[in-house]
Amino acid sequence: MEHDLSPATLAELRRPRPYPAVSVLTPTHRRDPLNTEDAVRLRNAVAEAKKKLESDPAVTRDRRADVELQLDRALSEVDLAHSEDGLAIFAAPGEHQVWSLARSVPERIVLSDTFLTRNLVSAHTAERPFWVLSVSADRATLWSGGVDRVTEEHAGGFPLIREEPNFDPERQEQVGDQPSNFRDEDTRRFLRETDTAMARVLRGHPRPLYITGAPAALSLMSEAGQVARDAVQVPHGGLAHGTPQAVWQAVRPVLEAEARRSTEDVARELESARGRKEFAAGVDELWQNAREGRVRLLAVEENYRITVRDTGDHLIIAEDGDLDARVDIVDEIVEQCLETGAEVRFVPDGTLGDADGMAAVLRY
Repeated sequence: MEHDLSPATLAELRRPRPYPAVSVLTPTHRRDPLNTEDAVRLRNAVAEAKKKLESDPAVTRDRRADVELQLDRALSEVDLAHSEDGLAIFAAPGEHQVWSLARSVPERIVLSDTFLTRNLVSAHTAERPFWVLSVSADRATLWSGGVDRVTEEHAGGFPLIREEPNFDPERQEQVGDQPSNFRDEDTRRFLRETDTAMARVLRGHPRPLYITGAPAALSLMSEAGQVARDAVQVPHGGLAHGTPQAVWQAVRPVLEAEARRSTEDVARELESARGRKEFAAGVDELWQNAREGRVRLLAVEENYRITVRDTGDHLIIAEDGDLDARVDIVDEIVEQCLETGAEVRFVPDGTLGDADGMAAVLRY
């Protein structure tokens, strides 16, 4: 299952496909008892997608068979033992993808000439993904971070392992990351190579970067290139050979402190915007401003959801059972704001007070 939504990956997902490009979205659950129902819900959703294909006169028999095969292959790749909060299956002639999302999605089945990406974009933005680079004198390990964990990332040549003929890993293990281990030119060269490799990763997959290591290693990394100078440095040695849990525990206090500062900054910006008459709130007003490209900063409470109906001129709260309801309007607004260059911040529930879950600072 896929997790990493890089700009290049998103552009590829958004390109037009031969009809039909099928998007199957379904909520999933991380824990019992609800996650025991996920397999049944998912099978039913795929079966419903096949019914839509069969009843669509625009889909030829051969193309329907191709897409149904892709749906079956995607279903076989789903790993519900590691469920998050949502799942997206994309299938088109000759291809399929499965995406696990750390944000709930509505149950939807869409046949179009493009995949439905807005829920994917919103989940990726809410998750605030980041990189952790752990360095030592003989190893550099890359970790991919999300809401509540990190996992080792095998990309860009990582992990990098120093293989010098004069380097004694047993001695390194005995003495640890002492400053003396970072004085020789071979170690400096290794860290320069690490800087270059990390810069390549960031060009393809831009995210905030945290670097862990002994103080001497962090100092040399700062000398090696620009990567460490632009990163948040966490003085903690031993994590290049560590476990995901150890890395998470080391960076978690830093992430929490940054999240608190970020939330405070958002609150101040919104309050200042009120005084300048550049403040907007309410789903209808925000949708209008998002479509006009007027939003500079959008703040969304993490679990805010609202179902609306589009009357043509305005969005109104939908009644229960309304067949024309738009259940993922929050994700639509998030994606529209990102499309027009706005900054989107997800904040803890209750942060926005009377703004009712979502508010914006306008450009004008």
